[in-house]
Amino acid sequence: MPEVRLSVGSMQCRHCVREVTGWLRDVGGVETIMADAKTGTVVVGGTMTVADVLAVFAGSDYTPQLVDAAPATET
Repeated sequence: MPEVRLSVGSMQCRHCVREVTGWLRDVGGVETIMADAKTGTVVVGGTMTVADVLAVFAGSDYTPQLVDAAPATET
């Protein structure tokens, strides 16, 4: 499954994690979300695009940095 890994340095508490994961659940193609406030990381898995994932942060106080994006593999 393709994954997008983000560093979201301003995501530092449980409230922030709930807010960010709530936004990401609404992105088409998102199947899994793992967010960690201690490390400020978010890993999203599914068929979504990187652009769609990053778009949910537009206008927010969170500043995501793309760490890695694993493309879909053909079988």
